[in-house]
Amino acid sequence: MTWHAVIGIEVHVQLRTVTKMFCPCAIPAEGDLPNSKTCPTCLGLPGALPVPNKAAIEKVLAVGAAIGAAAPATTIWDRKNYFYPDLPKGYQISQLDFPLAEHGTIEVTTSAGTSRVRIRRAHLEEDTARLRHEKGSDGKRSSLIDYNRSGVALLEIVTEPDIRDAETARRYAEELRLLLRTIGAADAEMENGQMRVEANVSIRPSEDAPFGTRTEVKNMNSFRSVEKAIAFEIARQAEVLESGGTITQETRGWDESSETTYTMRAKENSHDYRYFPEPDLPPLAIDPAWLAGIVASIPEIPSARRARYVEQLALSEYDAAVLVGEPRAAALFEAARAADATIDAKTLANWVTGEYLRAANEGAAEPDSVQFAALIGSVSRKEINGTTGKELFAELLGGSFDVRAAISERGLGQISDDGALKKLASEVLAANPQALADWKAGKQQAIGFLVGQAMKASKGRGDAAQLGAVFKTLLDA
Repeated sequence: MTWHAVIGIEVHVQLRTVTKMFCPCAIPAEGDLPNSKTCPTCLGLPGALPVPNKAAIEKVLAVGAAIGAAAPATTIWDRKNYFYPDLPKGYQISQLDFPLAEHGTIEVTTSAGTSRVRIRRAHLEEDTARLRHEKGSDGKRSSLIDYNRSGVALLEIVTEPDIRDAETARRYAEELRLLLRTIGAADAEMENGQMRVEANVSIRPSEDAPFGTRTEVKNMNSFRSVEKAIAFEIARQAEVLESGGTITQETRGWDESSETTYTMRAKENSHDYRYFPEPDLPPLAIDPAWLAGIVASIPEIPSARRARYVEQLALSEYDAAVLVGEPRAAALFEAARAADATIDAKTLANWVTGEYLRAANEGAAEPDSVQFAALIGSVSRKEINGTTGKELFAELLGGSFDVRAAISERGLGQISDDGALKKLASEVLAANPQALADWKAGKQQAIGFLVGQAMKASKGRGDAAQLGAVFKTLLDA
């Protein structure tokens, strides 16, 4: 039997702020001593009062604008009540009825095409503490609590149940992360918990049938895990129903080692949290002029930039996706084009997605964008060849210098004159009679050997493509 999946995604993202959501404590970093970034407010001590973080609010409003969501005229804060060791106050300050953003969309591209995922809401809340489960020397398990993360500004983004397969869920999470990083709202690194994805999954026998009972899947620590966990849960639910069982509404965890989901607890509903307005925080009016300033500061979003690269610069969809998929690459591409608008866009894209990203991923320093533009311009105009370009690029990573002056002073210009190349080829051919014999014997690879020898003789300055044509003419003669 064919089952149809219905999937909604909830994402919690730690915002890129200097201090926590409702107190002046600094944002904790990896390696900080446990419980060293705390104060009476984020520890929930009696008498401590919250003060909202303006920067966090602005980032959520920016996210809302970037996804085409509506902002309320006034928002309020709510208490979400539940008791768990990682929640020191016994409640979490969150938002229920008046979130900072509602009714947006994110465009997602998969192997099946492009679709839009509707965003129901995006709201602000404070993060919980972190539990660490350990086994002692006596073999007994214990749980430790680090309150450093307690109170960190957290953005929750909830989709409508628009997603129909595991691949789309993964692509949605990837596109959301890229959007958040592009507009500077968050770093959203999944491996260290800055972005946490949860999926609500149900299945039904047909697209027009009522929704089935859903389960919530947690503990997915990578985009790959998101796709695999959802695919497993769809298959698990189908197996349960086909064997005559029923699906229980529950929260399930994802076990990376066994690649299976497991029961964690019964799933809560909103009434279980006993929401009520936060008495210690007044309603927040969203001033139109304030919002307009935030909207004006948002950079070009990934989907719009990809479309521009394809439609205006004639890049392939693949090149556009690779460029936009890494904000550093897109920034260098834009800066180089700003420095020299005559550079061939395809050549520039090849260098940014190839040589630059390879070096950047190995920890290399950022090249000077003006000199990088001069280098790629020289390559695209065939003033130097690719080999020389790569050598100069490696130098450019070590520090800025005048690329054009270096080409002139070192005599690095590409040899493209037909007469000079024919003379060079004739000398190389005379020095390698065996290659001529190989050619006559039908060994086509001989021409590649000769081009290599000519490039060596010219110290990498020859035009390899032209040399190939010159050698073929000489050999045929």
